[in-house]
Amino acid sequence: MFCAAEAARRGKTVLLIEAGAAVGEKIRISGGGRCNFTNLGISADRYLSQNPRFALSALKRFTQWDFIARVDAAGIAWHEKTLGQLFCDGSAKQIIAMLGKDLEDTGVKLWLKTEISDIAKAGTGFHLATSRGAVTAQKLVIACGGKSIPKMGASSFGYKIAEQFGLALIDTRPGLVPLTFAEQELEPLKPLAGVAVTGSVSTGKTRFDEALLFTHRGLSGPAVLQISSYWREGDLISVNLSGQTDAAAHLREMRGQAGRIALRTALTQILPERLARHIEASSGMTGNLADQSNAKLDQVAQLVHDWQMRPVGTEGYRTAEVTLGGVDTDALDARTLEAKSVPGLYFIGEVVDVTGWLGGYNFQWAWSSGWAAGQAV
Repeated sequence: MFCAAEAARRGKTVLLIEAGAAVGEKIRISGGGRCNFTNLGISADRYLSQNPRFALSALKRFTQWDFIARVDAAGIAWHEKTLGQLFCDGSAKQIIAMLGKDLEDTGVKLWLKTEISDIAKAGTGFHLATSRGAVTAQKLVIACGGKSIPKMGASSFGYKIAEQFGLALIDTRPGLVPLTFAEQELEPLKPLAGVAVTGSVSTGKTRFDEALLFTHRGLSGPAVLQISSYWREGDLISVNLSGQTDAAAHLREMRGQAGRIALRTALTQILPERLARHIEASSGMTGNLADQSNAKLDQVAQLVHDWQMRPVGTEGYRTAEVTLGGVDTDALDARTLEAKSVPGLYFIGEVVDVTGWLGGYNFQWAWSSGWAAGQAV
């Protein structure tokens, strides 16, 4: 939608083809229905790609501030949440309406519920066979997204087009997705389902300090969704349950002040009760705090700050917010998003091997890459 309006502003005749019954469905459900439309902290190091610097050209030429200006001009009120995340005060439908008005004002023709059965090179342009008849175009922009949330119409269509024209693909996998555990590891965690804490999750050298949530299948919450993009099958994750609170120092202090209390009672001051009981059971510690040495308290603190867990997988594309991988950036011009080997063919947004963090980064890549292609087609 954004790219189509940008191209039409430059006097191009534009047709936008949508397989679904409505445009902007992923916008509509995003951000709990309020659309986390960008982030104040946009930078290349918050994007995953075989070439993370690829996104810089588009992100620098159409920035978060440029999109915020569009939102302001449309009269859409917004607010900042944590970590620079910007949301509509009202509904995500306001963003869809803004983009829809741009299409209408610039004269973009929109075909809904339209399937494409074939795309072929035709001279210097392209020939498309659609359920509404044949279309010939000089330029073709692929903005089909990835595989995440198939119930919203997501598919591999964009990747198939890339393969058809000989463009390399980086293997795809679900990103920003809950992690799951094998049954034998999950069984003792089931009583924790629904428990949430503000802590951190890490794998390798990557760590995210945000909330995490125990579920019936494993772990979710912002910190877990973030780390899922970096986690690979077989890797361990380290979970810190108490954030910046030093569990060892807290337990020593409580031992001095109230040595006759149980470990779980002391832990409930920094952890939810169910989690405190789980840590106590896992530690195997018996007796009151006064009975415990510094070494034993340090062992408990280790469970709180560095709980080593090995997920078996993820919830998959069904709940993943994004798709990692996609069209290899080496095949595209970073300034225009045009395929180097196929003049007139462009790939933008999630279909490209550029994936942002949780928090508005992927929407900004959509706006920026759409803008860049819109200036070139």
